[in-house]
Amino acid sequence: MPSLFRRKSTDLVDEAVSQVTPEESAERARGYTPAKGRETPKRPTVGRRPAGPTRPLSKEEERERRRKLRAESAAEFRREGGPRDRGPERLLARNVVDSRRTVGTWFFGGALIVLIGSNAAMPPVVRLVSNLLWGALALGVVIDSLLICRKIGKLVRERFPKTDQRMGSLYLYAVMRSITFRRMRAPAPQVNLGDKV
Repeated sequence: MPSLFRRKSTDLVDEAVSQVTPEESAERARGYTPAKGRETPKRPTVGRRPAGPTRPLSKEEERERRRKLRAESAAEFRREGGPRDRGPERLLARNVVDSRRTVGTWFFGGALIVLIGSNAAMPPVVRLVSNLLWGALALGVVIDSLLICRKIGKLVRERFPKTDQRMGSLYLYAVMRSITFRRMRAPAPQVNLGDKV
């Protein structure tokens, strides 16, 4: 059985050691390592992150940098939306909702009035009116949502007959947008009120 710790024969050592002339050693840089068959590939510089700042940022500078990044990402989300907003069917649904006045935009304001009016300390007439207002708002939102869904379904079938979009998901997306205040909608509306879609 061969020994694990035996010395190499002098023939192998002589083959591994190569002579370096003084001219070659002068040309080589100080940290030179001889190549083993091929050159080491250089790392691509395209797509690499730029080097960070050389000095650490102060607390105020770091806070300002974070604030700017948040503002940029919020503006991008307001302009383009997120992954759930992508696709031509979603754009069509947004345009249908944004081109009309919806009862849903008044829903949260009306709900606040109903909450205040239905307080036990209020007179019975005020409570009755607030309950009637709540019922009218709820009925208005349901009817408006059905009309929006019907119009979206018709347009999607006409313009995208081979769509793989689930219609229930698209209807819910449109209804949720219709009960959001116009100024708070993201992505921002691309059509004006009354425009033909």
